Amino acid sequence: MFKKTPLQDWEAVVQKQLKTENIYGILSKEDLEDIVIKPYYDAVAKPLNNLPKIEESTHLVGPYRESSEDNIFAFLLDENVEDLEEKVIFVNNKELAEHISPEETNRYFSLIDIFSEDKKGEIDQQLCKELLAKDFERNICVDVSLHQNAGASIVQQLSISLAKTKELTEIFGREILDKIIFKVAVGSNYFFEIAKIRALKLLFNQFSKEFELDQIPYVFAENTCRNKSKSDAENNLIRSTLELSATMIGGADAIFSNDYKIENSDSVSQEISFKQQIVLAYESIINVFEDAGNGSYYIEELTQQFAEKSWKLFVEMEEEGGYCELLKKGWIQEKISEHAIKEQNWVEEGKIKIIGVNLYPKLEKTKSVENLYSSNEIKAVRLAEMFE
Repeated sequence: MFKKTPLQDWEAVVQKQLKTENIYGILSKEDLEDIVIKPYYDAVAKPLNNLPKIEESTHLVGPYRESSEDNIFAFLLDENVEDLEEKVIFVNNKELAEHISPEETNRYFSLIDIFSEDKKGEIDQQLCKELLAKDFERNICVDVSLHQNAGASIVQQLSISLAKTKELTEIFGREILDKIIFKVAVGSNYFFEIAKIRALKLLFNQFSKEFELDQIPYVFAENTCRNKSKSDAENNLIRSTLELSATMIGGADAIFSNDYKIENSDSVSQEISFKQQIVLAYESIINVFEDAGNGSYYIEELTQQFAEKSWKLFVEMEEEGGYCELLKKGWIQEKISEHAIKEQNWVEEGKIKIIGVNLYPKLEKTKSVENLYSSNEIKAVRLAEMFE
């Protein structure tokens, strides 16, 4: 057994190397989430139980192409494809979802968002009923990928996930909880994003206990477009690889890699994007672990901080009328816009560094914050758009 080194000994070494006693002032790091980050962890106050996932191993989802039918097990479908057998199919098109006839040998999941996401603040209840009537394993998608791509904070994303779920239970009862699939977008703050997926599991389980259930969520994750740029496709590829790694370690049930090329996408770039998942899964084998972050003091601490802050914001949202009502008031749009603008300002100031965008760039602004963001709508905005 290794002898445990006391914290005071580590502090003494760091003080000597930094030539100062104020090591925590120097090593402290500001972040947009107001999360407390310590430079050193030797314990966690409340160790978490293992946070399981539903699938035994994370599904590696690719866009459907006939040429890949024999090699890919899980597909994202936008149009009907007949004679598929023994596949996992994620339906991503409203018209297709309405007309598809599930085959017994396949497994089906809906990624159709039934929330309007605008000031109408509506839920398409008719579409929801039609989807629930389908022989899908998971019929209703709670989509917060748009919110992440629009610049929402992690705490906002998690609280919105719960708020949208609460709206659904008020209409369709607690039975809908095992029909929900969460769709999230994963950014580049590696450990934060691992903790985000784990916090979602913790929060959903806590929410289900309000209905005397003990459920875990089904999580479909994709890489974000927010930190990608038109002119640096290779850098996009590296960022996507890290994001996909975070989703697997966080315990997502299925992952999808968007094309790393913002412009001039083709079959080759799509295949490379998908094969990022293959390399991670078969070279690192990180897609088979149930909760790879469990036992990491840092990740455990982040998970609990995100869960606590998100639950608090969720309760505040419910007290103000819930998700749909706050959409109608414009509150959701305004809060996301405020955080997105702060994040954009950090990029402009260099506090957030994106290689090729604000680090070693040809830095000429082409758009202002006012051009990019609106407090009246939730829309995806890439941080690099300011300089493109």
